[in-house]
Amino acid sequence: MKDFSDYKNIWVFAEQRQGKLVNVALELIGEGRKLAAEIGGDTKLCAALLGSDVDGLIDELYEYGADRVYVMEHPLLKQYTTDGYAKVLTDAINEYKPEIVLYGATHIGRDLAPRVAARLNTGLTADCTRLDVNMSNYMDYLEEKTTASTKGLDRNDPGTGLKQTRPAFGGNLMATIVTPNTRPQMATVRPGVMDKREREEGARGERIDVDVKLDASDIHVEVLEVVKAAKEIVSLTDASIICSGGRGLGDASGFELIRAFADKVGGVVGASRAAVDAGWIDQSHQVGQTGTTVKPHIYFACGISGAIQHLAGMQTSDIIVAINKDPECPMMQLADYAIEGDLKKVIPEIMDLWDTAEV
Repeated sequence: MKDFSDYKNIWVFAEQRQGKLVNVALELIGEGRKLAAEIGGDTKLCAALLGSDVDGLIDELYEYGADRVYVMEHPLLKQYTTDGYAKVLTDAINEYKPEIVLYGATHIGRDLAPRVAARLNTGLTADCTRLDVNMSNYMDYLEEKTTASTKGLDRNDPGTGLKQTRPAFGGNLMATIVTPNTRPQMATVRPGVMDKREREEGARGERIDVDVKLDASDIHVEVLEVVKAAKEIVSLTDASIICSGGRGLGDASGFELIRAFADKVGGVVGASRAAVDAGWIDQSHQVGQTGTTVKPHIYFACGISGAIQHLAGMQTSDIIVAINKDPECPMMQLADYAIEGDLKKVIPEIMDLWDTAEV
């Protein structure tokens, strides 16, 4: 086995689009702080910031918990390209040797992470929902009357490392994966499953400007234009209330009621895969393992039976309210509040009572 003692610190890919950090990057900084505390020693939580003219984002990364920001600026990084970002990030990882690298499981993160992992000849676990550190040598600390926070983990102990947990076999079980023989340990993490830290105004950290070596010949595609889709913008991961509809709506017209419901309660519209596959609503509304993983304060499941893939994407919601005619369906069993009845009658009653409800 290789000597991993030179690999230290946790890096989070600080994904930004048009000069704005995506939420999952801030969520991962919060989770990275917890992992750094578990590993102990002098482990730092670092953000890897790539782009052009991104200085305005550095203070925000400090305030959300980054100890150190590695800044990789270059005009060719202004727009995301697989070749450009993969080369620059791979070069930086080879130079600074982080122990763990985390990415958000966004369109960009899912494209970038495997390219970097392949170039580094290391492992990658996709779409994680939980991260832990396996402290196999913790008992040694106790015997020596020291703690992980002062000594740090033995990085050459094959039983020590990042435990990366993700749904497997259609969500029927949770698989925990480790990377014992290569570094860095890498994972993409679903948006919405980790918690952001409270922002600490005025917090400061260390800035490291990375020497970027990038030429136009390194990039084999050219971005001619960025076209935003002319459709409704859905932000399921940020929503505190989600009203989702499924096959039980009957047809596409059922989403008119769901939209009115969402407007009334101040939520956004979600959907099951069955409703999306039927063409009743756009895929951007899909909640579940093959859609968006969500963690709202209240999740209304209207006419959704609860396929395992859907449950895997919303079961960590604070409060789940299910409305269904079938009291035995999985969603009704999972729900905190299960309302048996016709959703076309139940939903209007909830809307009438909403103004007097305490939420």
